[in-house]
Amino acid sequence: MFLVGAVATLATVAPLFLGADPLPPAAYFVCMLMGVGFLVSGAGVLRSIAEQRRQARGTVDSAA
Repeated sequence: MFLVGAVATLATVAPLFLGADPLPPAAYFVCMLMGVGFLVSGAGVLRSIAEQRRQARGTVDSAA
């Protein structure tokens, strides 16, 4: 998801440097996938942290 957004961002910025006509608004909406990709990966990291904490707590509780 992030990669698609990053490519779309490069594609929408390129005409500004090349002096070409800007892309249609739909291309700019695809750029938002880069931010969504960051959010999804961040949520995955937080979920992984929570799961590791639960496992660590379970190990400590069963050892006592």
